[in-house]
Amino acid sequence: MYWEKDIETISRDNLAVLQLENLRHTLAWAAKSFYYGELFKKIGLAPENVRSRADLTKIPPTTKDDLRAHWPYGFVAVPRDELVRMHSSSGTTGRATVIFHTAGDLSEWTNLLARCMYMSGMRKSDVFQNMMTYGLFTGGLGFHYGAERIGALVIPAGAGNSKRQIQLLKDFETTVIHIIPSYALHLSTVFEELRMDPKDTKIRIAYVGAEPHSEKMRQKIEALYGFKAYNSYGLSEMNGPGVAFECPVQNGLHIWEDNFIAEILDPATLQPVPDGEEGELVLTTLRREGMPILRYRTKDLTRIIPGDCPCGRTHRRIERIKGRTDDMMILKGVNIFPIQIEKKLMEIPGVGKNFLIILDREGFNDHMTVKVEVERQFFDGDLKHLEQLRKRIVEELKSDILITPKVDLVTPESLPQSEGKAKRVIDNRKD
Repeated sequence: MYWEKDIETISRDNLAVLQLENLRHTLAWAAKSFYYGELFKKIGLAPENVRSRADLTKIPPTTKDDLRAHWPYGFVAVPRDELVRMHSSSGTTGRATVIFHTAGDLSEWTNLLARCMYMSGMRKSDVFQNMMTYGLFTGGLGFHYGAERIGALVIPAGAGNSKRQIQLLKDFETTVIHIIPSYALHLSTVFEELRMDPKDTKIRIAYVGAEPHSEKMRQKIEALYGFKAYNSYGLSEMNGPGVAFECPVQNGLHIWEDNFIAEILDPATLQPVPDGEEGELVLTTLRREGMPILRYRTKDLTRIIPGDCPCGRTHRRIERIKGRTDDMMILKGVNIFPIQIEKKLMEIPGVGKNFLIILDREGFNDHMTVKVEVERQFFDGDLKHLEQLRKRIVEELKSDILITPKVDLVTPESLPQSEGKAKRVIDNRKD
């Protein structure tokens, strides 16, 4: 049940002591980097004088822009010949950020992934098929090494080539997979094309992550395949996957507080919000020496779930990520997240597996069009049924997002497919 019982069930008091010890060690290492060395001088912070976790709030939050401005080595805290790995974010919103690791850092990260996977039920006897991209993206290698640490047989399939993925699943009797949720839905259609039942495999566990997804999408994936899907959370700047993970209770994700200090801040004021209230997740690494990062603004919106978890683990839980502050769409003064639309669509019978949000501006007015794939049976020539479904989707979305979108219904598989993170929004508006 536990990979490291003493750590996973540590008392909150002892965890606080451990966090402070790890924080003081981290600050001492961070001071060796150019960025934090200069920052500590500017704010008058001496790591050896830190006496409580509250001292951390004296440090201004670190942003992606800070990482980019000190490209590539400004945050590195060890001699370059001690670095053994570099990973990078996708860089879709600007220059990519790079993260460096020592051999010790990689061992710590691997152990975290093993802890996560073991918690959800993965064992040495399992066959693990990794359907994530390998390379600069952290997701593939992170889970790969975690599975090997447990002792499972690993199939490094990588992303894409759906028919080959299915062949590997069948031939090697894969029992655990790692997959992007939108790709899991797409892969089910390939099973159908091959006249195969997605449930006709040995898969019992799936790890889904890399893009925000709703509980309804998770349930849809589980219903299609008949396995248990576990939500994982991570980001390149904090190693990658393994920052937080669902236990078998599946009521939030345990954030590993021996490795990270988590704060939930109001994104506008950067002041802490009480447990249970939504805000931006801000993270500090506690066991990384090659490139420690302090108070990193993730842009991810979540909340701390109050109370104890029935699984017995004492590390606090965060709610699944609602969205990102920079994914937020503002339309007619209303803040809307793509995951809100996804959640509502997944609740409507007849809706298919893909959708696309298009934002346009005519004069001074913004408009939203949602293209929605629906099941093929609705294109049987009876326009009345199609129009009834369209009207229901409009009404359901309006009740949740408070504006009335235009809804276009399209045939299955007609929207662009992605074997990586799904592109949900096309914004054609001019600033």
